[in-house]
Order: sequence, then C-alpha cells, then structure tokens
Amino acid sequence: MVLCSLRAYLFVRTKKKDEHIEEEGATPVSIPIAKTAPAAEKTLHSPSVTKPVKLQEPIPEDQQRELFKWMLEEKRKVKPKDLEEKKSIDEEKAILKQFIRAKPIPNI
Repeated sequence: MVLCSLRAYLFVRTKKKDEHIEEEGATPVSIPIAKTAPAAEKTLHSPSVTKPVKLQEPIPEDQQRELFKWMLEEKRKVKPKDLEEKKSIDEEKAILKQFIRAKPIPNI
C-alpha cells in the first residue's frame, strides 16, 4: 500500500516538474518528420524513371472456377471465433457458391 502511494507521488511529482519546465520556455528537442521525409523520398524514387502500366490478360473461366472452389474449401477450414465471424464466413461462402454455379462468371 505504501509502495503504491509512493509510486503515485513520484509520478505526479515528475509530471509537475515537466509542466514547470515547459512553462519556463524550455522546449524539448525534436526532429520534425515532415522536413526529413521529402529528402528521403527524393533519393529513393527518381521522377525520371517511370514504367508503363501493363494490362494483364484476363484469367480464363475454368481457372477462375478452380480458384473459387479453392477459396471455398479454405473458408470451410476456418474455425470462427464468435457468431459475427461465423456469419461473415457464411456470407462469403454463399457468394463463392454463386460464382461457382454461375454459367458466365462475372468480371470482378
């Protein structure tokens, strides 16, 4: 009991000292991040080097179905922690089942 009150006293006492120092005009030394971040950003990323964006070919429907089936199997393996997580997993599984059963697979 005495030890706890001693700790509380020391904590309050040091906090009052810190407030007193700040009131006198002494400011703590800190390095502003905003001033150092742009310099580091300029050295890492050169604006003259740009790569053209390549569009990837669409995945064939049969591969998409296989991917959806794999995702459904993985969702079935998940053990939910609570009722909300179980509901969200069931909703995701229902959506995957709809994609698997659909004749034309929708583009996502």
